[in-house]
Amino acid sequence: MNEIVSPEIQRYAEEHTSVEPPLLKKIGRDTFADVLMPRMLSGHLQGRFLAAISRMIRPRMILEIGTYTGYSALCLLEGLQPGGKLITIDINEELEGRVRQYFKDAGVEARVDFRIGKASDIVPGLDGPFDLVWLDADKENYSLYYDQVIDKVHSGGWILADNVLWSGKVIGGDTDKDTLAMRAFNDKVMADAKVRTVMLPVRDGISLIQRI
Repeated sequence: MNEIVSPEIQRYAEEHTSVEPPLLKKIGRDTFADVLMPRMLSGHLQGRFLAAISRMIRPRMILEIGTYTGYSALCLLEGLQPGGKLITIDINEELEGRVRQYFKDAGVEARVDFRIGKASDIVPGLDGPFDLVWLDADKENYSLYYDQVIDKVHSGGWILADNVLWSGKVIGGDTDKDTLAMRAFNDKVMADAKVRTVMLPVRDGISLIQRI
């Protein structure tokens, strides 16, 4: 992932953002030390952004598509209502034990439904309605996941989609499959009369999509 914001601005923003809880710092260190493609981690600034959004929305039901090492899930849980549930889906079974241990360390096991498998197979069987959906999985299937979840989000609920600027390649001449998929997804959202959206240049781009 190429930096869209200059490293100096990124560093300044992080210095003026509340610190991560200790467990999230540990997850970040562990991920960069032990896991492939650690830049997939949400990290400090984006993580605090997700936590802030969740605390504003106060969701009762959250769906996360793309767990990775569990960092973003723990951020989203910060605003979850008492008695609420977060369902998080990832295809990488090799990380399952690590992630479940992090959830145990955080004391949130009872509030998390962690599922391993293809999201495109799992999402159609979920009931919802969801107050908040965090989409951060394989880019080629973003449009499919959107189609699968949009009618499971209640009026006023939110979908947050990561990587929508795709290292800036969405505005260039790149024609690789992931860039084409992200352009198609962004255009799909803009054309959907069922939602209103704003795209933010936070890290690699996040779209905030509200179901009308």
